[in-house]
Amino acid sequence: MTYNKALNSYNQINNSIEKPEKLILMLYEGALRFAVFAKKAIQEGNIEDKVKYIIKVSNIFIELINSLDFEKGGDIAYYLNGLYAYQLELLAKANAENKPEYIDDVIRVLKGLIEAWKEETGL
Repeated sequence: MTYNKALNSYNQINNSIEKPEKLILMLYEGALRFAVFAKKAIQEGNIEDKVKYIIKVSNIFIELINSLDFEKGGDIAYYLNGLYAYQLELLAKANAENKPEYIDDVIRVLKGLIEAWKEETGL
């Protein structure tokens, strides 16, 4: 993909997001989708897909960590930082040990985050 095509795609997505709250929801939902794919890949013994999807979920959690505002967010930001970091640990264990149970924990947390975010933001 050329730089201009990538920039146009980004701008289209960016323009379709009305509120920053929607972007967070999209990140949570994307992480959930990729976590489900990673679990399936582990169950099927598909190492290439397992690694690909675990990296995608990990990158989303890293982006979520980087977006935290500790001054404005206070205790909630610190809590989320720890929660996201723990999810990264679970993903690393799932990758190293090929245990879908770790992914199950990540999926459970993501579902809870999605539900709480929707309730909090009214999305």
